[in-house]
Amino acid sequence: MNPVGDRIIGSFFSPGQETVDFPSFVQVLAHFRHTENDRIRDGAQKEPANSTARRLKFVFQLYDQDRDGKISRAELLQVLREMLGMQVTEEQLQSIAERAIQEANQEANQDKDDAISFDEFRT
Repeated sequence: MNPVGDRIIGSFFSPGQETVDFPSFVQVLAHFRHTENDRIRDGAQKEPANSTARRLKFVFQLYDQDRDGKISRAELLQVLREMLGMQVTEEQLQSIAERAIQEANQEANQDKDDAISFDEFRT
C-alpha cells in the first residue's frame, strides 16, 4: 500500500466524482511528464501542465487536503505519517513538521502563522 500513491490517484477525481474522463486523466498524468523548459512560446498558449509552477501547485494540493490554500501542521503531520510510517517516532514527526513550518515562514518572510501558504511552499 502506498499512501502517497492513494493521494495522487485521488487527485484524478473532483469532489463527489466517482469516474474520471479521459481528458482529466491525461491532464493529471501530464504533471509527471518531463519538460525541457518552462517558457510559454506564445502568449495565447496555456501554461503546460508539466511546467514547474503547475507541478508545484499539484504537489502543494497533495498536502493541502482541505483545500484552504494552506498546509496546516495537522496536514503536514498526516503526510509525514503516511510516508514514514513506523520508521520514526511521533516526537520526531512533530519536530520535522515544526521545523518545516518555521523554515517556510522564515524563508518567505510571510505571515508567521502555523501553516504553509502556497507562496511560502514555492519559495
